[in-house]
Amino acid sequence: MPGKDYYDILGVSKSADDDEIKKAYRKQALKWHPDRNPDKKEQAEKKFKELAEAYEVLSDKNKRTIYDQFGEAGLKGSAGGPSGPGGPGGAGGFPGGFPGGSFNFGNGGGGHTFTFTNFGGAGGPGGFTPSSADDIFAQFFGGRNPFASAGFGGDDFDFDEDTHRASGFSRGFGGRSSHASQPQSVKRSLAVTLEDLYTGATKKLKVTRKVLSSSNRDPEKILQIDVRPGWKAGTKIKFPGEGDELPDGTLQDIEFVIEEKPHDRFKREGDNLKIDIDVTLTEALTGFKKSIRTLDGRSLEVAGAEGTRVIKPGERQIIRGEGMPISKLPGKKGDLIIVFNVVFPSSLSDSQKAALRKTLG
Repeated sequence: MPGKDYYDILGVSKSADDDEIKKAYRKQALKWHPDRNPDKKEQAEKKFKELAEAYEVLSDKNKRTIYDQFGEAGLKGSAGGPSGPGGPGGAGGFPGGFPGGSFNFGNGGGGHTFTFTNFGGAGGPGGFTPSSADDIFAQFFGGRNPFASAGFGGDDFDFDEDTHRASGFSRGFGGRSSHASQPQSVKRSLAVTLEDLYTGATKKLKVTRKVLSSSNRDPEKILQIDVRPGWKAGTKIKFPGEGDELPDGTLQDIEFVIEEKPHDRFKREGDNLKIDIDVTLTEALTGFKKSIRTLDGRSLEVAGAEGTRVIKPGERQIIRGEGMPISKLPGKKGDLIIVFNVVFPSSLSDSQKAALRKTLG
């Protein structure tokens, strides 16, 4: 079989049933979790990702069927992959991959019908892109990290890549979510300032939800979100079972998605911060010292055109460790990138021009 052998990665046979696949993943994922292997973290992270990818494919009937017939190349829609029904080079006559929508495969069109979408990630149309290994692990173990000595933010949250779950509603180690088959989460954006994303902040949000007449639930509740320094736009915070109560008794989840408010001075670029500073032509040629007020209120001194140097328009200066906190690396920060904009005078007198010609040659 071309590409990765997912059966071999999990250590199961090709005839393994769902329970065998789950048991194999559970055993291997616990063994190779990076938190359990600090002395061989790089090897563990690679193995952990492979195990998650293998489990994601083999535990899904549609993905597993495609993989069994076409291998990794067919599953991921690789160019030049195995020829599917309807033409060489791809499934259903689509070169290199499976399109969205329905596609019949099997001899003479008598096979099963599956609907292919963008499996698990942000790959190209129809191509399977593996989900985050941490997301797969967290979903399998009910949203909790069994290796964490304490939940994220005290007892409020368990840290899970870019999704955070209120731990008061999470299931025990190895348990299953009671909301696994519930309706789609109610999603709301939460606008946060760059200052709050830099220093961290606590947000309390009042939510109003639908409740059944026979329910003892309060139609209003205050939810607390502890914004962690370094969180990025798109970070999700999920509150299982805190949404509307539906007629069948199921409870919707509420999911907040962090949205970064624009800042008047700084622009975020990943873990780095960028700021534009205007300098006069005289400052660019002769030197200057300026102060930058940081997001946590400190004063940072910046000097330019020292010695015989001059500042060119668009020149950059990098100050290491003065960017955004890195949420996954406590105590670490990105860099501050300063871009100098040289402001030219709108006009010069004849005497000024003459002096410049004499000075600059």
